Amino acid sequence: MESIHRFRPLVGAGLLAVAALSSASCASELTRTGSSPAYIIIDSIEGASGADPEEFGVPLLSDVATNGSTFNDLAVAAMRIAMKNQGAVIPTAPSNNVAITLNRYRVTFRRADGRNTAGVDVPHPFDGAVTATIPAQGVASIPFEIVRHQAKVEQPLRNLRGGGGSMLISTLAEIEFYGRDQVGNEVIARGTLQVNFGDFADPKEDE
Repeated sequence: MESIHRFRPLVGAGLLAVAALSSASCASELTRTGSSPAYIIIDSIEGASGADPEEFGVPLLSDVATNGSTFNDLAVAAMRIAMKNQGAVIPTAPSNNVAITLNRYRVTFRRADGRNTAGVDVPHPFDGAVTATIPAQGVASIPFEIVRHQAKVEQPLRNLRGGGGSMLISTLAEIEFYGRDQVGNEVIARGTLQVNFGDFADPKEDE
């Protein structure tokens, strides 16, 4: 019987900052973050399976089939802003110039063994839309889609259904976020989330 595609809406999730970027980041890395005088620090990225969309964590266990249906998987990134010039200070009051608005992202899946042919070894990369502004002060939690419905019905994930072919595919999802500060300077931020694909045990339906 054909799987029914069900969509899990993006939901906010409160996250604590679990990692901090060292203040000794090399200058060459900062030059790859865009032309803005500010850059984005990604404190954490956590994922939630479509089978249990309110439970965020690491790694993401992506279930390719859940109770005969296909669900997309979500993720949420905790982000904040810092200045490239360490002598510069973000004003106490939020600055419209420093705030960064994200407008899209790209996800690319890779395997540690180097077998990275899209549609054969790993899911195809994709671009997604997101509109969210990271303020000058504080941490913003940005929800986004990390695994699409169609990836679970295409190769190689389709082979995981019902225990056919491979039993598990472990990947690193490399996420690039793109945006601009409020005067138009481009900003790029990069993060990684471990995603393990398999046909995991289905949760029990509510009685």
